Amino acid sequence: MTEYGSFPGARPRRLRTTPAMRRMVAETRLHPADLILPAFVREGITEPIPIQAMPGVVQHTLDTLRKAAVEAVDAGVAGIMLFGVPEDAKKDGAGTAGTDPDGILQVAIRAVKEEVGDELVIMSDLCLDEYTDHGHCGVLDAEGRVDNDATLERYAEMAQVQADAGVHVVGPSGMMDGQVGVIRDALDQTGHEDVSILAYTAKYSSAFYGPFREAVGSSLRGDRKTYQQDPANSRESLRELALDLAEGADMVMVKPAGPYLDILAKVAESVDVPVAAYQISGEYAMIEAAAEKGWIERDRAILETLTGIKRAGAHMILTYWATEVAKGL
Repeated sequence: MTEYGSFPGARPRRLRTTPAMRRMVAETRLHPADLILPAFVREGITEPIPIQAMPGVVQHTLDTLRKAAVEAVDAGVAGIMLFGVPEDAKKDGAGTAGTDPDGILQVAIRAVKEEVGDELVIMSDLCLDEYTDHGHCGVLDAEGRVDNDATLERYAEMAQVQADAGVHVVGPSGMMDGQVGVIRDALDQTGHEDVSILAYTAKYSSAFYGPFREAVGSSLRGDRKTYQQDPANSRESLRELALDLAEGADMVMVKPAGPYLDILAKVAESVDVPVAAYQISGEYAMIEAAAEKGWIERDRAILETLTGIKRAGAHMILTYWATEVAKGL
């Protein structure tokens, strides 16, 4: 008589035996429609400029931005998040280039809208940091501190000009108290009720933003620790979440993604609106740099990180690999 007691009663490995089996029972699946492509467009250039800290990513001209948008549509990517990079001479203390109807971001929105229409969800960064000569996300008071309420007035103006340019979604990323409510009111009062708000609900003061500052030509002096969240805090994110939803956020975001998967999971479990996560420049740069040295398998690492972000609860992922990954899916 065969003795069975010494054998495992269950063998989970049966469901890992072949690629087809693993694919069939996979609990988390990436899809091109999960992905959003962040893109930088720079004023006054005739050729795209490579970003040294982000191999494969460029500051676009308007023409190459149009091509990138078409390529994203063809790959099945859901959206594009646009960041404007103005000429240095146009930066000032109030970030007026950010509310100029003919500022680079508004011109870029119109260009992408003209090129792809509604085939791609066109999103815009609603923040002053790219346009201020001090590099902060708001206007400064007499003592050099970011003035929350004065900044909100500027955000209301930005929302209007971006919506006038044809954006589908605005992404207020400055972490000012009350920003979502002020922007919602500004949009509704100017006939832009259909423009959605993707709230940067949990945006942490992170060391991983470094390459992004090269990408947008940041003029930052000091740091943003008085308005971005402290990496040590978790409950604070849920408070920010409740406020953003009460003020009218249509979607919410956690940024960065990889170092804050616990926060992402808590947010995703707490809401009934779509949740986004931003795989930021430093996350991108680490993988590209390690892969270049042959220390990791690039393509596997990219997919593993994106799968982890989705598994943690993200419905949408902003990633600089969006078009590349979408093509492979």
